[in-house]
Amino acid sequence: MKILVVGDFHGTFPKKIKDLVKTKKIDLVLSNGDYLPFHYRKLWFDNCYHTDVYLWEVIGKEKYKKLIEKDLAIGEKAIRELNSLKIPVITVLGNVDYPLADDIHDSKTSKKSKKKESWDFARNEHIKVVKLLKKYPNIKRIDYDYTTIGDFVFIGGRGHSAPGYVQSKGYKKHRAILEKLFFKFRKENKNSRVIFLTHNVPYNTKLDKIKHGVQKGKHYGSKMFRRILEKHQPILHIGGHIHESRGKQKLGNTLCINPGSVHEGKAAIIEIGIDENGRGKVTKVNMIG
Repeated sequence: MKILVVGDFHGTFPKKIKDLVKTKKIDLVLSNGDYLPFHYRKLWFDNCYHTDVYLWEVIGKEKYKKLIEKDLAIGEKAIRELNSLKIPVITVLGNVDYPLADDIHDSKTSKKSKKKESWDFARNEHIKVVKLLKKYPNIKRIDYDYTTIGDFVFIGGRGHSAPGYVQSKGYKKHRAILEKLFFKFRKENKNSRVIFLTHNVPYNTKLDKIKHGVQKGKHYGSKMFRRILEKHQPILHIGGHIHESRGKQKLGNTLCINPGSVHEGKAAIIEIGIDENGRGKVTKVNMIG
């Protein structure tokens, strides 16, 4: 099976990457999300980053609604192009796709714990992207869920963008969900047939080091995903989020891949199959771009 690994679209899907599906005879696409462009990024960082302030409180609700609607419209173009490939696509939400953050912290540990979101439109932003993805039949979302394709099981994690608060109830709850999924497919995992798909990459690896901005030099991958990988050792882990740290790294028996941002023309092609002993085997990885 040939798998095209893409993510971090940010509103675009370059034709040269799309064309790989035909020229390389791709069977399946794995996407780590981030479909939306987050085109108001600077405005948000200038007013909201590491504060208790919501952007709509600064610029007003009507202007905020227009920003979100524009973001969704641009992001849908990438989703539509992905669906048009006419082959199965497995995805998770990225951190700019308005996912909930309740998988890495709760109200006691959140940096916004002093107040709760009080406006329904903003509080339910994640629902908008979930509904958007449901419009496209070739795309299957597996946030804290699973699906199967051929001989392989795919388990997914949501698109949180920070290491996480490991003592929080939210973290423990969602890690338990992943533990149950890996236990459910322990036989398949023992035979190297489980692939773990998330938005962020594992914490403290060469795949999660930030090389610019206010967090320059820090590792900003997921502690939850790192611990799941160390314990269960699936054959493959696919993540992204940290554009500048694309590459491959082994964690024990798991091959971890950050394909880079498809927005920048980067992707990966993985060839995987079943050997004579009935075990999964990665035969080739080609980093594109």
